[in-house]
Amino acid sequence: MLRVFLILTALFWLTPAVGLLVSSFREPEDMTASGWWTVLSKPADLTTRAYSTLLENDEITDALLNTVWITVPSTLGVVVIGAMAGYAFAWMDFKGRDWWFVAVVAMLVVPIQIALIPLARLFGDIGVFGTIGGPILFHIGFGLPFAVFLLRNFFAEIPRELLEAARLDGAGEVRLFFTVVMPLAGPALASLAIFQFLWVWNDLLVALVFTTTDSQPLTVALIRETRAFSQNIETLAPGAFLSLVIPLAVFFAFQRQFVSGVMAGAVK
Repeated sequence: MLRVFLILTALFWLTPAVGLLVSSFREPEDMTASGWWTVLSKPADLTTRAYSTLLENDEITDALLNTVWITVPSTLGVVVIGAMAGYAFAWMDFKGRDWWFVAVVAMLVVPIQIALIPLARLFGDIGVFGTIGGPILFHIGFGLPFAVFLLRNFFAEIPRELLEAARLDGAGEVRLFFTVVMPLAGPALASLAIFQFLWVWNDLLVALVFTTTDSQPLTVALIRETRAFSQNIETLAPGAFLSLVIPLAVFFAFQRQFVSGVMAGAVK
């Protein structure tokens, strides 16, 4: 009974995504005339013309590449820097360590809206405003507090005896971090990477502020396409599904590691 309930819940949750997928293969006049479910009785009406039109739009394809260039470095930067900082806060002794960690955790409550104008001025002064580097720096900066908090707590649960044994074998801090700690932190790193990837990929507010036409990601390009052509469903439906399917593919590809990381954090 529970399995049936979970399957029905999953199907209900996936209904909007399925509807968007089906709509992206329909003609614009068909989408305005009837619901997407009517195609089940007339599958011959499906067409790929909307995707052909979308992919021939240089603004959309450039925006898709910009989204990749923004998302991948932002995710890798947060994971790598967060892992090193989390290890330092968990196992390295330095002056004011606990107070520095409290300061990092306190940054979690800072809303991104209050930093938009100051950082826009700063990025303008250093020459990265309107470039891909602007949103990358912003996402890394605001993603690190959560990353450090998550990974520090995960690293702190590693048995001290394991680290001491590695040190007795002559391992320094760098070797210890890469050969012992990082392999154990695989599930936590995967969970963090998925969270960060989804946040950056679906971001709209930061991209609206810090990017221009040449550096805009897909979320901004779709909005501008809709404004330019009024209610352009032919562009919006396939573009929205294209923006949706890549994060879904990433999530399902790493779902096992994601669940392992969440369960490990819950138990610890």
